[in-house]
Amino acid sequence: MSVRSRWLMISVGLGILLNPLNSSIVSVAIPILQNVFQLDFTDVSWIIFSFYIASSIAQPVMGKASDLFGRRKIFLTGLVVAFIASLIAPLAPNFAWLIVFRIVQAIGTSMMVAVGMAIVRIHITEKQATALAVLSIFLSGAAAIGPFIGGVIIHWWGWPAIFFVNIPFVVMSFLLSWRHIPKDEPSTPVAQGMSVRKWSDLIDASGILLFTVSLVALLASLLSAKSSGHISLGNVLVFLIGLVLLGVFVRHELKAPSPFIPLRTFAQYPEMTWVNVEFMLVNVLYYSLFFGIPSYLQMVRHVSEFQTGILMLTLGLSSLVTSPIAGRWIDKSGPRPALLVSAILMTLGSVWLATLNPTSPVISVCLALAAFGISNGLNNVGMQAALFQSSPKEIVGVASGLFNTSRYLGTILSSLLIGIVMGSKFSFEGFQVLGIILMLIALSLVFMSRRRRESGQLKES
Repeated sequence: MSVRSRWLMISVGLGILLNPLNSSIVSVAIPILQNVFQLDFTDVSWIIFSFYIASSIAQPVMGKASDLFGRRKIFLTGLVVAFIASLIAPLAPNFAWLIVFRIVQAIGTSMMVAVGMAIVRIHITEKQATALAVLSIFLSGAAAIGPFIGGVIIHWWGWPAIFFVNIPFVVMSFLLSWRHIPKDEPSTPVAQGMSVRKWSDLIDASGILLFTVSLVALLASLLSAKSSGHISLGNVLVFLIGLVLLGVFVRHELKAPSPFIPLRTFAQYPEMTWVNVEFMLVNVLYYSLFFGIPSYLQMVRHVSEFQTGILMLTLGLSSLVTSPIAGRWIDKSGPRPALLVSAILMTLGSVWLATLNPTSPVISVCLALAAFGISNGLNNVGMQAALFQSSPKEIVGVASGLFNTSRYLGTILSSLLIGIVMGSKFSFEGFQVLGIILMLIALSLVFMSRRRRESGQLKES
């Protein structure tokens, strides 16, 4: 790989790591944000919801925008947006404004993720697979060490530092990207003279609006009912509005020429659909633990942010170490055995969480973290391999987009699950209930993995 290619890869890598870093670093900050802004646990959960909802919408939209305006422009603009949001977020006068800046941050970082892989794929022609694998390490590594970094910097400098930590990465990436990302021309026949109506149809603005409003309405009604302890007429009406809008969204997406979420593809390829459902459940499990454990350690066991970050390293390091081993195993045996082992490990980890008691050694949490970390390493490779096996070659791009959508839906559902189970206060009893629910989800994944393995053996015979 040439020196130019290495610098290009570093330029892009420093930018794309910001999205997973900011999605994970906040997990350690939830208890302190709850105290600073005097919120219950349900309300503070919107710091997670807002980021994932914005990312799930922004990434496919920005991918389309890069075809119109150029990938280099979108990448550099994303860095500027992320810089501004990171600089002013700590100055938020209240929690509502913090959510606004968090959404802006999600949009900015999503602009880089949406086009970063494409920039490397287009401009690095030698050892392309190696380059993409290195970028994957930037993404997974940032997510893995986010809680550790968050714990350390909050301990020494307070919660605003989780936003300021982005600034050196943004500045380095911008300076390197300005120099090393080649200029590219947009698709001029498409971009020139395009009306607002055509641009709206191209990105499916109606679908995006319906998806966002329906999702927010459903989340708000469920969380509000849980937080207040009773179901009011207002909760019911908002929930029904969300359901109706979700139905309208499904109908719209089935008819749209350029749908935001191509639901027709799911209907045409049922095996691919099951892979995405599985991946969504995997992310519900993983991120329920990812966001639940730091709150359990700090609010229930009164562990400091610094110690919480150290303990959470078990999860990230287990995942990072397992991923390359999983790659070699899956190359030889296919994804089915690895995914079955992953589901079993998640089941064992969930059982371990459900059996903890208030006097259990804090270090014992590391066993559950290690089990989930290893399973995550297996899933990172295994689910992607299962997706490619179940997807026809002509729709691999669409399949990858749907795969990321499934990831974001899983993370959103994990936040919803924690909010519903815990309500206004994170408690040990709620944590045990969460462990039991995760165990049931993990058992369903074991069943689904065994079913796929048996069906695969039948096809081979």
